[in-house]
Amino acid sequence: MEARDLELRNLTYRYIVDVGRAPTAAGLAAHAGTDEPEVTGAWRRLHEAHALVLDDRGAIRMLNPFSAVPTTFRVIAGERSWFANCGWDAFGIGAALGLDTVIETECADCHEPIRIRVEDRQPDPSELIWHVLVPARAWWQDIGFT
Repeated sequence: MEARDLELRNLTYRYIVDVGRAPTAAGLAAHAGTDEPEVTGAWRRLHEAHALVLDDRGAIRMLNPFSAVPTTFRVIAGERSWFANCGWDAFGIGAALGLDTVIETECADCHEPIRIRVEDRQPDPSELIWHVLVPARAWWQDIGFT
């Protein structure tokens, strides 16, 4: 992985934070003052290093903790919102950005809506239990499912 790859990764993160969705390769290329092949090459190398996840078309699918596709984990901070890949990442968005957030999700068993406020890094309600179905050692075997 090259320094430019990390620079483009950071620009991709900034775009997601500011806009609420992942950029296209062409959009990031224009923003970064480069060409699309440089962006797609960097994203491919970052994907191979598990620094982000691409879909079958080469578009951003995950830039942890952010999801580029809608999920059942929506994170809201003020007027902005993002999708997270999982419950862990939903908490990670607020932690990474240093923001108080609201996480909107649902019970994986009964699909009952769940709303969690996170203020000063503390969840409310605090009595919720979170169960991870896939052990961490197996996450990258099928990161899209995990």
